[in-house]
Amino acid sequence: MANMIKSVDFHCQSNNTAHHTIEISTKELIVRRGQSFLLTLNMMQPFNATDTLVLTVETGSFPSEKLGTRSEFGNPSCMYTSDVKAIWKYSIDRSANLPRGIVTLSVTPPADAPVGKYSLSANTGRGRTALGTLVVLFNPWCSDDWVFLPDERERQEYVLNEQGTIYVGTEYYPRPRDWIFGQFEEDMVDICLKILDVNPKHMKDPADDVSARCNPIYVSRVISAMINSNGDQGVLTGKWDGIYDDGERPDSWLGSVRILRKWYKTSCRPVKYGQCWVFAGVMCTVMRFFGIPCRVVTNFQSAHDTHNNLTIDYYHGEHGAQPRDSGDSVWNFHVWVEGWMKRPDLKKGDSYDGWQVLDPTPQEKSEGVFCCGPAPVAAILQGDTNLKYDVPFVFAEVNADIVKWMVRANGSKIKMNSDSTKVGKSISTKAVGYNGRTDLTNNYKHAEGSAKEREVFKRAVTRLNSKDDQAGDGGEEPLKVEMKIEKETKIKSGQDINLKLKLCNRDRTNRTMSIYINAQGMRYTGVPISHILNTVQEKTLLSGQEVIVPIQIPLQIYNNHMVNCDSVKVSAVAIDKQNQNDIYESEIDISMEYPSLTMKVLGEARVDHKMTMEVEFTNTLSATLRNCSLTVTGSGMYKFDSVESNIRELEPNATWKLLITTIPRRSGTRVVVADFDCSAFRDMLSSCIVDVKP
Repeated sequence: MANMIKSVDFHCQSNNTAHHTIEISTKELIVRRGQSFLLTLNMMQPFNATDTLVLTVETGSFPSEKLGTRSEFGNPSCMYTSDVKAIWKYSIDRSANLPRGIVTLSVTPPADAPVGKYSLSANTGRGRTALGTLVVLFNPWCSDDWVFLPDERERQEYVLNEQGTIYVGTEYYPRPRDWIFGQFEEDMVDICLKILDVNPKHMKDPADDVSARCNPIYVSRVISAMINSNGDQGVLTGKWDGIYDDGERPDSWLGSVRILRKWYKTSCRPVKYGQCWVFAGVMCTVMRFFGIPCRVVTNFQSAHDTHNNLTIDYYHGEHGAQPRDSGDSVWNFHVWVEGWMKRPDLKKGDSYDGWQVLDPTPQEKSEGVFCCGPAPVAAILQGDTNLKYDVPFVFAEVNADIVKWMVRANGSKIKMNSDSTKVGKSISTKAVGYNGRTDLTNNYKHAEGSAKEREVFKRAVTRLNSKDDQAGDGGEEPLKVEMKIEKETKIKSGQDINLKLKLCNRDRTNRTMSIYINAQGMRYTGVPISHILNTVQEKTLLSGQEVIVPIQIPLQIYNNHMVNCDSVKVSAVAIDKQNQNDIYESEIDISMEYPSLTMKVLGEARVDHKMTMEVEFTNTLSATLRNCSLTVTGSGMYKFDSVESNIRELEPNATWKLLITTIPRRSGTRVVVADFDCSAFRDMLSSCIVDVKP
């Protein structure tokens, strides 16, 4: 007589702990593929190992064994045809007590199972009994999974860490920006699965899309497209014009959770607004949730090559100011993510396995969709621009050559110089295990100026079949006049900007130079939005002479421009009065160092107990700060996404102290992030590590 199932125990606490998903939920079974989990069936009567017990798992609306989205397994053993994919299995665990009808099974999802939510049912010979649902994720702990990451410290950082750092600013002043990823907030299960379910490929062919979710290459590419809202029901709308009246400023976000919740709760309506670090931060959250190791990467002096020729044309006016309209651009910084996975699709063994660039910021279309990657970092390093996906675009971002032109008043242009070293500086990510910066530049490119770097660049141009004869042109004559703008000290908000322009005449003849100094308020995308300073002076350089020209931009001149600017670009153009086509140029991007904001915990932090934090800020500027506001957030720390506080103004040298209370919801090491905004500057961030006891 067939047995009947009385109840089922998914052992969520112990299974989720073993599968590194306990932070997500203690009530829902969330497992990683390629790793067994325990399941106990309580039978109505004693069970024999030879009794019928067949389990069935299904995912998606059209489950199929040939597509790997359905598997039937157990006793009697199922006969599979050769085209069946993703076969599950179970064995009776030694903890079972069969005479008492306690059947504990060790169930193993295959290492190539599609990720997603599955239904689980059992058949004991008396029809099928629904047992419940479970979620299956990628498994970087499993050597058979394409996302296997051997180093445990890296798994802790790139899969399990809910807090991180995103670098912004300029190459001269990389500024850490704390970010709360929050991938293990409980509602992330529904939100991240929803992202996959509303993607256009699923709408077009749901059976094939769910089947393809076994492949991290496919899944990461879908996520890259779905984080932006261009052409689909994606999470975020991008905007860079400074007008955000119908949404939120991109720099107001402190983490991913509030964005993802807002998208989900508004029936997948895009959230307004994001820029590159926001897109990357949200994508990192989703990738880490699914179990694909992921890190956020910042490329300073990042090129945007719209012509696909690995060359950036950079235009200056006659007096040195950068014109507003330019097809190509160099951003102060650009942020993407790297995901860790194998690349067997490239059919080169393991040559291109490992870190892959994925960029959710909508810049250019890839196969008709606004997404980018995965592009192997190893391919970018070697200039293999013939490989998918989007290697040429990323190669240009880190290693394009710049050709600088002067545009005359009559529209004609003169080539000033080319620069093969300006693009791709201080490529940065958070260090493993601590809050420091790791430089990844050598992963992407060989040393600037080296023969190997030029060799790789020429290979990249050749493989791209570029017909632009400017690219890779390294045969220019030595400069007769060398010039460079340098900072004297760190430039702090509220102080004058002091720089110096060094000029050295390497020629045998004396030269009289007209020197144009310009300062412009810039967006980080390389777009000028205001003119701050324009001066001209004349200097005679004797043969072999070095001259230093001081550059000072007083606070009262630049201060009003900075609220809506990300940096100041100071440029100098020197024109030989005897030969108007002899033109020299130098520039520097400046971002301000803000006053410090401090945070500390008063007393002890315990789960479900009231905790108080003190935030303190002193106005070190000589002006009164108006419209001051503070936003504080932290994963597992606040019932709501964030708390806010406003004060009207803060006099010079005045100190503002604020006490914030909350009740931590989860134990462990947590990070609280604060964002202070005011009339003089925005986006001043601080963080505090909190050890929350159980």
